[in-house]
Amino acid sequence: MRKFAYIFLIAILALTSCDTFNKVYKSTDTAYKYEVAKAYYLAGNYSKASQLLETMVTMFKGSDKAEESLILLARCYYESKDYETASQYFKVYYSNYPRGEYAEYARYYSGKSLYEGITEPELDQTNTYTAISELQLFMEYFPYSDYRDDAQAMILRMHDLLVEKEYLSAKLYYELGDYMAYMGNNYQACIITAQNVMNDYPYTSFREDLSILVLRARYKMAFHSVEDKKLERFRATIDEYYAFKTEFPESKYIKEVESIYKNASKYVKELND
Repeated sequence: MRKFAYIFLIAILALTSCDTFNKVYKSTDTAYKYEVAKAYYLAGNYSKASQLLETMVTMFKGSDKAEESLILLARCYYESKDYETASQYFKVYYSNYPRGEYAEYARYYSGKSLYEGITEPELDQTNTYTAISELQLFMEYFPYSDYRDDAQAMILRMHDLLVEKEYLSAKLYYELGDYMAYMGNNYQACIITAQNVMNDYPYTSFREDLSILVLRARYKMAFHSVEDKKLERFRATIDEYYAFKTEFPESKYIKEVESIYKNASKYVKELND
């Protein structure tokens, strides 16, 4: 009871004025300073808590407060939505204490922190790749963790994010079409981009959308080809049609797919005559 009363009194003191915070910050009484930092954390004032903890984590190395203070600092940044810094401190924890009390938690939150901070698919996805790597390592180290299912779900969502980025690139190539063709075949670039991402992530939820892009691009590439390449490319379009129909017999794009097949077949017949 005395301990809780002590923390409660510290909380009241610590949260009442800036002068109090400055005095605590400059204090050499680390035990008192640490209790105030925890009081700030419990009150949701993560900025002040992290400022105090930053001054102590190094001093606490080798002490009974070393692990707790480091994980608490990481949590401060996580709760403040400074996810990159949070991830860095979680990594510091599990690097310094691979068998520590909070090692499982730190490995999981190192990846989860980066996951929480991932950007829109159009933007740089460096942190997405890092988050996937962190969560995969977490599952290797703790295969029976209660966090495992959540980690796996986050990885799958991030895979879809990476696929979406490539899907948008493939779609852009398709929409560019013959524009700036002197710099390269945009339809071919669309096909290659879409096929590569489907090979890398065969179970993606974007697979149908990527597949229709490939079919569209094959048809357009055939249509805009020089005469001596038209027949070969329309035949490739028909092959792509059969592959699409086999994989997606009830596709939302079925009317468009049948129209492409009908037109491609007509051109093949005319070119063979």
